[in-house]
Amino acid sequence: MTDAVDTAQASAAPRKELTVRVVILGLLLAVVMGAANVYVGLRAGMTVSASIPAAVMAMLLFKMLFKDSTILEANQVQTCASAGESLAAGIIFTMPAMILIGFWDSFDFWSVTIIALTGGLLGILFMIPMRKVFILNNDELAYPEGVACAAVLKAGEEQGNTGAGRNLLLGGLLGGAVAISAKLFGAITGTLEAAAAVGSRIFYFGGDLSPMLIAIGFIVRLNVAVLIFIGGAISWLIGIPLLGGAEQFPVALDGAYELWSTKIRYVGVGAMVVGGFSSLYSVRLGLVAAVKELGKNLSGGRLLEHDTERDISTTAIIGLGAACIVVLAFVNYRFTGGIGITLLSTAVMVVMGFFFTAVASYIVGLVGNSNSPVSGMTITAVLVAGGLLWLFNYSGMEAMVATLGIAAIVCCVAATAGDVCNDLKTGSLVGAAPFRQQMMQIAGVCVAAFIMSPVLNLLHNNIPGGIGGRELSAPQASLFASLARGFSGEGTLPWDLIGVGAVVGLIILGIDRYLRLRESNFRAHLMPIAVGMYLPFGLATPILIGGLIAHYYSKGTPAAEHDRVLHRGVLFSSGVIAGEALMSVGLACATALGFQSLDLGLSPGLVTALSFLAAVAVVLCFVRLTRPQNI
Repeated sequence: MTDAVDTAQASAAPRKELTVRVVILGLLLAVVMGAANVYVGLRAGMTVSASIPAAVMAMLLFKMLFKDSTILEANQVQTCASAGESLAAGIIFTMPAMILIGFWDSFDFWSVTIIALTGGLLGILFMIPMRKVFILNNDELAYPEGVACAAVLKAGEEQGNTGAGRNLLLGGLLGGAVAISAKLFGAITGTLEAAAAVGSRIFYFGGDLSPMLIAIGFIVRLNVAVLIFIGGAISWLIGIPLLGGAEQFPVALDGAYELWSTKIRYVGVGAMVVGGFSSLYSVRLGLVAAVKELGKNLSGGRLLEHDTERDISTTAIIGLGAACIVVLAFVNYRFTGGIGITLLSTAVMVVMGFFFTAVASYIVGLVGNSNSPVSGMTITAVLVAGGLLWLFNYSGMEAMVATLGIAAIVCCVAATAGDVCNDLKTGSLVGAAPFRQQMMQIAGVCVAAFIMSPVLNLLHNNIPGGIGGRELSAPQASLFASLARGFSGEGTLPWDLIGVGAVVGLIILGIDRYLRLRESNFRAHLMPIAVGMYLPFGLATPILIGGLIAHYYSKGTPAAEHDRVLHRGVLFSSGVIAGEALMSVGLACATALGFQSLDLGLSPGLVTALSFLAAVAVVLCFVRLTRPQNI
């Protein structure tokens, strides 16, 4: 009822919504957020929603430059910007696998661009017929991030966001300063870690010196941060010592990473597979409802003419969707060179893309866009695609690239569809026109698609180790490459370790079910634990610190008040993520242009000491600058 009242009030008097300044700023932020999230995802194995920081930036800029700006204009800007951010997740989780299997030496511009463009468009087009099912006619889904973004927009219209710009700017300066200190001057190290061999066992502990990771932990909150840390502890603090074999490695630290990369992380693979299928089962009813809604639209359902109800027409959806499918078939043929495998791959892409649109939309409604297990959905797609290609006797490189092509499209579709659903919920709360939002989402995808390949090549060629190395581990892409090799007969998967991970996953599901029945505030969601098992442990430690800071400031307040209490910290954290990511991309660009790091000639001992001091200073900055103003 409240939603309907808000919508009615918002639409009572016509207000500016889709203007030239909206389009320009929205497209610019789509490029910036997309480039930043490429780095964030390759580094941390996860991405965060750009909706709230983009909404704040839009409100600030419009209020400074244009006195007649409206909340609807700011909403359209964040809609476009977050579309670019979500597309980055779809690409970075999959396309680097083409490098890792040896199919590409560098990212092919047109292949990556077309996959990003068509996958993103299909995510939007598939979501549109499901809007009424998941947004208007569903009281079960709370849309925590969509509601929070609407609250930010309304507060900005009423209060002017006086301190929001300062929070974003300070966060950006902190993130950028740490990136410069570590990557340009070498004054601090990227990771504080140590390992020791005790008998045949290797014991490891460490943490990355990255404000960006603390910011991610703050945004995802304590429950998810603890789960990621638990996953890391299972792999690094329990699994690696249990494996033994320290005598094989002269350096214990190298041994820890070798055991993790060749053995332990496959336990995480098994857990993620179980998590993927569990996610599908949980949304089975929503998928059926979405299919029924699509059938109703195609059979001549009533066309809603009011701006706050009307979607892009079904005719346009079918026409643009058909064009995307034809282009995808061409890309598949270019990859594989065979008619049969092209037809099979394209059919699987379309069917699974629609299926996972419903899955992603439902999950975003439950837990928010940042917590949507897109990688789990893509794992399921890889298993289904690899299994089908194996049944049809396809093997070798053509099977691998076909499998990864399917995974890339499904991942882009799922990531974009979840973002679209989240943004349309925000729009419904502020009285936006859905069809205008959908046009801005399409525009954001179209622009962001063209920057994916250049940014990927820039990072791969100019950051030590490239994609797949220690700094840009690209965990999801590495996983998909391994699975593709296994199904195509080009590699052998350690099925025993994957089986152990599957058992661990089932145990965790049982624990989570028990917690749910007990109505516990803490939940043992499987996917964050599985991702933590698969990531380098150094990422889990700062994420946990961020979650602890968020918990400290929100404890004692009702859950419904957490977004308000932590609002200042979320803005600061968003600035940190953007600052570190964009500075890292900029430094990679400088390296590509011939600028080298400035070696200050500091001794290793001094660098370590400065790193400890920097780590303490960063944590203190977070404690101070994320503190709610009323404390």
